[in-house]
Amino acid sequence: MFIRIVKRFLIAFGCIMFVSVLFCFTPAPFWAWYYYATSESSLNRPPDYIVTMGGGGMPSEKGLMRIYYTARVASQFPKARVIISLPGDTIDPKGTLYGLKNELVFRGIDASRIIFENRGTSTRGEAFFIFKRLSAKPAVCVVSSPEHILRSVLAFRKAGFTRVDGVPAFESQVKANFFFSRKGLGGRRWVPDIGENMAVRYTFWTQLKYEQLVIRETLALIYYKLNGWV
Repeated sequence: MFIRIVKRFLIAFGCIMFVSVLFCFTPAPFWAWYYYATSESSLNRPPDYIVTMGGGGMPSEKGLMRIYYTARVASQFPKARVIISLPGDTIDPKGTLYGLKNELVFRGIDASRIIFENRGTSTRGEAFFIFKRLSAKPAVCVVSSPEHILRSVLAFRKAGFTRVDGVPAFESQVKANFFFSRKGLGGRRWVPDIGENMAVRYTFWTQLKYEQLVIRETLALIYYKLNGWV
């Protein structure tokens, strides 16, 4: 009986993995990722607070991308205060929190506008503690990675905020021709020339990355829904 169960599990797992790989040759993972980024993203009113969601160290890809967009929004709305939400030491000038703050200052944001919130260790925790900290119900703009925007906005609304906007920290695309000819670069003749095959070189791996992000975020949304956090 145990062997039969294991076999069925392996067959089911293999089928799921096979379908997942096939999806990577389609734009479906991108559009799912794009939906998570844009379905609740908007900035139609001046925010009272701009919240940078914690997601990595400083420097890091997520940290730099999120702080870059935070600086853009803060420059657009100079009256809004900026909350850096990330666990860390608020008095360590060499820590991640101050690294993020210094990057904002470097980008022209006055240091007096920036405050730390270091108690939240999850999206729910960040929204919960920020709501407890702010006495009123201000308009909030949440800045985070694209796949994280939907859960962030829903979590802040569930925590008690009634006016929540989201800004996804999208990467900009490189507009260039990446084709190459193996013949002009040397190499062995028996190795396939994939210089003009963008699906093999980039598309598949990019879609695989989107798929992984979407699966993780979908599971997180299910968990949050079961807990009543979104």
